[in-house]
Amino acid sequence: MIYFKRHIDPYLQEWKENPRLKPLLLRGARQVGKSSSIRQLGTRFDYFAEVNFETRPELRLVFREISDVREITSRLGTLLNVPIIEGKTLLFLDEIQACPEALHSLWSFKENMPKLHVAAAGSLLEFTLREMPSFGVGRIRSMFMYPLSFDEFLMASGLEQWMMAKNKAGYGNPLPLELHQALVQQFRSFLMVGGMPASVAAWIETHDYMQSAEEQEDIQQTYYDDFAKYGDKIDPLLLRNTLRSVIMQTGKKFVYSHVEGGYRTEEVKRALTMLCDAGIVKRVQYSAGNGLPLGAEVNEKFRKYNYLDSGLMLRILDMEMGSARPLTELILAGAAEELVNKGPITEMVAGWEIIKGLSPRTEHDLYYWENTVDGATSEVDYLIPQDFQVVPIEVKAGVTGKMKSLRLFMRRKHLLCAKRCSLENFGILEFTDKEDDKYPAEPKRIYIHPLYCLSTISKAAE
Repeated sequence: MIYFKRHIDPYLQEWKENPRLKPLLLRGARQVGKSSSIRQLGTRFDYFAEVNFETRPELRLVFREISDVREITSRLGTLLNVPIIEGKTLLFLDEIQACPEALHSLWSFKENMPKLHVAAAGSLLEFTLREMPSFGVGRIRSMFMYPLSFDEFLMASGLEQWMMAKNKAGYGNPLPLELHQALVQQFRSFLMVGGMPASVAAWIETHDYMQSAEEQEDIQQTYYDDFAKYGDKIDPLLLRNTLRSVIMQTGKKFVYSHVEGGYRTEEVKRALTMLCDAGIVKRVQYSAGNGLPLGAEVNEKFRKYNYLDSGLMLRILDMEMGSARPLTELILAGAAEELVNKGPITEMVAGWEIIKGLSPRTEHDLYYWENTVDGATSEVDYLIPQDFQVVPIEVKAGVTGKMKSLRLFMRRKHLLCAKRCSLENFGILEFTDKEDDKYPAEPKRIYIHPLYCLSTISKAAE
């Protein structure tokens, strides 16, 4: 499969050139492209040595029998027929969760072979790491990887110039109408295809959604197969039912009792934690939003959950619930207002796009706000930090919409700036709010930010 340029590539190159080298641990869900990115990095070294602990389980014995990393590399070099030389070789330990001894050895590479480039990746890593609470503190560099973003989807489609043009646009200089409309159509395709590399590759090659759907089914089945690996920790059926419920409750406060099977709340919470650890579900936490950090005012009674990928979500809806057709028609042929206002999938994708546009050096959290006073139902989809302030984001459509929830949040928190994500072009709505007892006459602005340009949402407002 052809290699697609990824957001993480320059960060990997920076790691390669950093004189204060540390072993790298690339974390993320299965089949998001971790191994491909490391292999691509390997082309920039004189030598590349790959150890896959799932396809070559006999290599686990090297790490189980030997503790000296110099002896380990010597033996691996012989077995792989690749010289492992500090400064010249990239040693890649793939599916490292299958060999906890190798995971443990990473800190020894930092201490005893500090100039050797060692990169590791794996699926379900978080489960192993939870059992090693003091693992690699200060000695390991972690990076986090996700399915392709819309920017990466455009590059994979040969539309890098479009990507660069949209990312240079702004609220004062919107895109030409023709390009805006073309990007909206590409974004619709992105919602259908999703960002899993295999699905994107099938789309690029055939431009047939059914070919992408077949890849999505294979990936989803792999995730279900993984559930069986948790059998000693949790019921695989509970995981599957919980995942279904996450999808059915997309965009809503998660209700534990809606999980099929009559499970106790604590059982469902544990299943959700494991799905989050596996990287296939992301929690969106309620924050009061009074200031930064947003995580300081979290209320754990209010949580939403986003599934990993829109394409995979459509596959589950189609395969298991028979309910994907209305949403598919909405994506492909519905009016922009209908797609954004009625399709919870756009809110889910918006959250992931925000994360994918940030640095992969840390794992980022998502927050939202809900008016919990007097049983009100107003809600702001996301809150982000920007310029040392809280910025509310609402995923909506239509210039004339009142955006009551967004305005209510701005009034209560005395904010002068907010953002609305839609399938409109860049723009600005300016108004005054006489009910704001702090800024009754101060101009307030709601910045209209296209959904296809969420990679730039965290940049300065102007």
